[in-house]
Amino acid sequence: MTMASGWAGDGAVNEQIESTVNDAIERVRSQLPKGDSAEFCDECDARIPEARRKAIPGVRHCVTCQAELDQDAAGPSLYNRRGSKDSQLR
Repeated sequence: MTMASGWAGDGAVNEQIESTVNDAIERVRSQLPKGDSAEFCDECDARIPEARRKAIPGVRHCVTCQAELDQDAAGPSLYNRRGSKDSQLR
């Protein structure tokens, strides 16, 4: 099965996919924290372990609060993960 690419040259579809992936990577990198890490979580005031502060420079939240923030930012899932395989194929 081939994709219709109109007047696009050889490899144009792959170049577009690669460009989309690279843009997404840059967007995520730009959202990473920078600077000095906080010693205490900005949300719950729990101590942030030294290993986490070293692993993620500029970290501002404990693991628990960061997981909640990430889940809130992701929004609701658009997939019915409980549905049967047949219902997902329709």
